[in-house]
Amino acid sequence: MVGLDPDPGRRAALAWAADEADLRRLPLLLVLAQNVPTPGYRPTGGRPSWEEWNEALHATGDSVLKEAVAFVESRGPQIPVSGLLAEGHPAWVLREQAQNATMVVTGSWHLSPLQELFTSAAVALPLIAHTPCPVVTIPESEHITQEPPYFVVGVDGSPHSAAAVDFAFEEAGLRGAALRALYVWHPPRLGVLDEDTAVQECRRLLSETVAGRTAAHPEVELHHEVVTGHPVQVLATASEHALGLIVGTRGHGGFTGMLLGSVSQGVLHHARCPLITVPPTNQ
Repeated sequence: MVGLDPDPGRRAALAWAADEADLRRLPLLLVLAQNVPTPGYRPTGGRPSWEEWNEALHATGDSVLKEAVAFVESRGPQIPVSGLLAEGHPAWVLREQAQNATMVVTGSWHLSPLQELFTSAAVALPLIAHTPCPVVTIPESEHITQEPPYFVVGVDGSPHSAAAVDFAFEEAGLRGAALRALYVWHPPRLGVLDEDTAVQECRRLLSETVAGRTAAHPEVELHHEVVTGHPVQVLATASEHALGLIVGTRGHGGFTGMLLGSVSQGVLHHARCPLITVPPTNQ
């Protein structure tokens, strides 16, 4: 499923979703959620009545959906594609529609943390926090990938990152890409008595996490390493020219901003490539 931007100039998320649906041989649902008329609406004069407002929502919404369906059909004629026009806040609508989805794809405006929490354009954060499937956030700015292509996945040895690693191997295999698995060790402020031992433990956890998955995905070229630094900065920099950055989440509970780990929430604002957040498999 992909959440549509009513602006026809913003097609990065739609293109990514179409390519993914084609690779996975799955149908693609285009969802346009509206609670105000789209940019194509211009009142004829005076303050519009409720009926005029509602008609404008549907008329412009239908037009946006038709253009988006045509875009997908031209990009992948074999993709089964359908559209849904719904009224409501995009994050709420997409969350409700995502209950049975394989993944949800949406665009990103790289809002500030304050904007991400409190503006009507904030879609990615509540989606990632509450949706039971992977959420892909696609930047609209130009993104240059390197050859040969690769994905980056963050590993910390927890069940939360294990699901992300499984998804990373699957995605890399689908796209014929290599995979960089990074364990980022962030030294505590007061330091540790034996830094070498701490790094060795990180290496052990990283090796245990990827063990077995390489046998299940022999087609994926794996590179794994332990890097010292702040996880958000290291992952964002390492994935600058990647096909995507894949991280886990912490799942449900409490205030929206607290639902995600500090890393997954941080990279939402700093990732320079498509960000794929993966919830635990038992969610």
